[in-house]
Amino acid sequence: MASETPKLVRGLGLWQASAINMLDMVGIGPFVVISSVVAVMNGPQCIIAWIFGAVLAVMDGSVWAELGAAMPEAGGSYVFLNEIYGPKKLGSMFSFLFIWQTVIQAPLVIASGCIGFAAYLKYLIPMDAMGQKMVSGGLVILLSIILYRKITSVGKISIFLWIIVLGTILWIIYAGMTHFNAHLAFDYPPHRLELSPLFFTGLGMASVSTVYSYLGYYNVCHLGAEIKNPEKNIPRSIYISIGGITLLYLAMQMSVLGVVPWQKIVALKQLQQSDFVISIFMEQLYGTTAAKLVTICILCVAVGSLFAVILGYSRIPYAAAKDGKFFSIFAKIHPTKNFPYISQLILCATAFVFSLIFKLTDVIKAIIVMRILVQFVGQAVGLILLRMKDKKRYWPFKMKLFPIPALLSIAGWMFMFLRPVFLPVADSAQSAKDLWYITGAVVIIALGAVVFFIRARSKREWPFEIIP
Repeated sequence: MASETPKLVRGLGLWQASAINMLDMVGIGPFVVISSVVAVMNGPQCIIAWIFGAVLAVMDGSVWAELGAAMPEAGGSYVFLNEIYGPKKLGSMFSFLFIWQTVIQAPLVIASGCIGFAAYLKYLIPMDAMGQKMVSGGLVILLSIILYRKITSVGKISIFLWIIVLGTILWIIYAGMTHFNAHLAFDYPPHRLELSPLFFTGLGMASVSTVYSYLGYYNVCHLGAEIKNPEKNIPRSIYISIGGITLLYLAMQMSVLGVVPWQKIVALKQLQQSDFVISIFMEQLYGTTAAKLVTICILCVAVGSLFAVILGYSRIPYAAAKDGKFFSIFAKIHPTKNFPYISQLILCATAFVFSLIFKLTDVIKAIIVMRILVQFVGQAVGLILLRMKDKKRYWPFKMKLFPIPALLSIAGWMFMFLRPVFLPVADSAQSAKDLWYITGAVVIIALGAVVFFIRARSKREWPFEIIP
């Protein structure tokens, strides 16, 4: 008798799904961007940027929760965009554009974590730029090997890694709160809380870093076909991960501000020593040994996050290829381990190259800007239109106060996207670079649209299909 065709297995429960989400969200991000957020906001009011990121995550997470529960398949946004705009209409173009961007931005996300890992490792092992590139590239290879296994084993590993993440952050919070100095934590500079254009410019710039640190609350949607009881567990895991991570981030930021004067953090940023602010924080409290230990823990956190990122993103090209809308090789499932191994290996190979050629700050901005129009805004607008058009459709989960969360999500993302246009920074070089990211994102979308129409014409698909 012929053997069964390999397929994805629903092997992840609620807590495993939540752990994978939170692993994706934490990573190296919050540890390396804390100083940037403080420096841009120029004071303890930086906490507002973290709150902005959390609110945007909740609003956008509501969109993901509703779509993920209704369409629990591998691929996340690819499936959502295709369905809500119509598989033989605009949905085919939007889903193609999403895959088009994913081929670029998914490896960028993986590379950002590996570059951040190498940067933070410098606290323990001094190294030059070439050494950092070797470390970041080597980490991509190591993660490829670790993830080459069944999803049930991956779920167990994710729980173990999440314990390390939680323990590390709680240690930092405990250290800060037991040595907390309210005078330092609330030492606001004059006029910094006035709602002026300068305030909103700083908020927009700082929010790029905080939002980057929250990204990942939707990872479970990419794994929709591997989640048990997805109608309930996908929304629950999204809200659990956002709520838990928000509390941890706010507590961690306040802990640091209550121990290390914000003026010192700004000075460290200017001296290009700010990547290690948590290690410096711990060194100030407990000495060098504790600082080295927390650095090791943070590096483990980074590995855990990359573990979740690669896991989720590898399912997106797989889903498109399975539907015949991407290269068929990406649809291959491992015959015994039941995971899309070709998709995973190709993304990791691309990330390896990116980790050798890009800087962390450039990667973070490119990741945020590139996703906004098609993925985040496209999904939110599409959900509103679908709910209004098809009122009889069954939704296993519905967001509260619809459509307010979706509208707030759209407004938040567009504020971040257009901030460089309406609220440019005083530094002309930086302002020009910010505008370049917007231009680059639009150009990539335009090129993707051209490729889509060329491909559609050659295959006689929408909008060039032959109608009998």
